[in-house]
Amino acid sequence: MAYLIRFMAVFSLSIMFITAIPSGARAQGTGQTVGFDRVVARVDGTEITLGHMMVLRGNLPAQYQSLPMDVLFNGLLEQLIQQTALEKTMQGKLSKLDIMSLENFSRSYVANSALQGVVANVATPQALQLAYDTRVASMAKKTEYRAAHILVASIDEAEALKAELDAGADFAELASRSSIDTGSGTEGGELGWFGIGTMVAPFEAAVISMNVGAVSGPVQTDFGWHLIKLQETRIQTTPSLQEMTPELTAELEQKAVDAYLLTLLNGVNVEKDVEGLDPNLLNDTTLLQN
Repeated sequence: MAYLIRFMAVFSLSIMFITAIPSGARAQGTGQTVGFDRVVARVDGTEITLGHMMVLRGNLPAQYQSLPMDVLFNGLLEQLIQQTALEKTMQGKLSKLDIMSLENFSRSYVANSALQGVVANVATPQALQLAYDTRVASMAKKTEYRAAHILVASIDEAEALKAELDAGADFAELASRSSIDTGSGTEGGELGWFGIGTMVAPFEAAVISMNVGAVSGPVQTDFGWHLIKLQETRIQTTPSLQEMTPELTAELEQKAVDAYLLTLLNGVNVEKDVEGLDPNLLNDTTLLQN
């Protein structure tokens, strides 16, 4: 198994390892209690613990999580030993960029840990139901449309096809034969269901003005000339609470974070000293060079 030693920082309110680390567990084959602080290796005196291994495992890509436990254990330990040895070679040699990157990493990680506590119990079933009811109550009943079209390059072609349709030609057959929109043309011109704001303005305006079953005259858009057949309409269905839970959860958590940060920052002394600084200095990476 090859081990790639790399520095990965993954920050997300939804990704934090360690759902629970028990205060102690029995060591296999012994009666001893083992905790997360159990030292599993030392590299020139620097301790590597079981807890370090557990956290590293939690950050592994999904494909590695299913490896046999003995393979995973030995691989994680070897990686931590290698990383620790490499870290020691850099003592006193870190560049300004390295130091600033580590400080930002630490700051961001600790900040995300703080926010985990803020959002931990925000999206309760009761809060989600209330947010859902509020959202549904504010939703306007929107009409959705199912239409088909034939797209051609010129108005002359469109008028000729419209004459055929008026004489009784089959819309789907003409779309399959003549439409330059090959995606819908192979489906008889079918565009499926769509709502307001999905199609370009001239196309949308034509659809809204039509009766079900009617075929429009030539409609020009940036794509060419369309003949449109309105197949049917329906009132947009209201999404279920289950469908909206991810979106509502994110909103509830964001509101909690915003409120917490507002209160927090009102209670701390912040002194900015940016007078005279050119924002373009952010592009001057030579400032970080040793």
